[in-house]
Amino acid sequence: MKTFENILTELRDGILLITVNRPDKLNALNKRTIEEIGEAVSLAVADNAVRGIILTGSGNKAFIAGADISEFSSYSVAQGNQLSAAGHAVFNSVEMCPKPVIAAINGFALGGGCELAMSCHIRLASDNAKFGQPEVKLGLIPGYGGTQRLIQLIGKGKAMELLMSAEMISAEEALRLGLVNYVTSQDELLLKSIELMNKITAQSPRAIEGIVRCVAAHFKDGVDGLAFEVEEFGKCFGTNDFKEGVSAFMEKRKADFRKT
Repeated sequence: MKTFENILTELRDGILLITVNRPDKLNALNKRTIEEIGEAVSLAVADNAVRGIILTGSGNKAFIAGADISEFSSYSVAQGNQLSAAGHAVFNSVEMCPKPVIAAINGFALGGGCELAMSCHIRLASDNAKFGQPEVKLGLIPGYGGTQRLIQLIGKGKAMELLMSAEMISAEEALRLGLVNYVTSQDELLLKSIELMNKITAQSPRAIEGIVRCVAAHFKDGVDGLAFEVEEFGKCFGTNDFKEGVSAFMEKRKADFRKT
């Protein structure tokens, strides 16, 4: 994996740890950081040594405390459109990553930080984490998918409240609403994320890819999600993962999908 300016990458036993590393800015997202996240995810998809990705932030105060406002404070309408479109492209690539992506949220996840966390497949939070979409305070709306993904995760009513009030919620409230899967201590966050990732990456990579595509199909206009599932289910029968999984079941052993 290449060296980046604003993120750190580390491969640990098949898990790529991507850390947003702008602690002096509470890991705020600027254009370059978003580009680097997209590039790191793309490289991870192409790298057979990577079986899953964990996204986190440096330090213990913030996952990502929002966007770097100073960068776009004087943007025009056209520049705002371009900024949002570029962010959508990267966050969509995270959401559609064929390898599992977990957000380990170690502090503030505000604005673009909350949006990036929501684009990940699974979210774990430390007990000091705070979540919110405060863009209305700036005369803005979320620009990286927040208006869509927050509704999908917690429902329309509560999402509308949080989007329009700019209220921050605690990790425990995020857990209650279904915005995160687990809450842990700061010290246990990465360990729990790795533990969960190891459970997932022990399963069939090809089946996980199919699950990502099927879940995404549910939210696409004009797509019959059930019909899409039928197609993806059928594809599984032509994979080496299916052969290995069935053989392991019949032979009463644990499947080893790494060899397929």
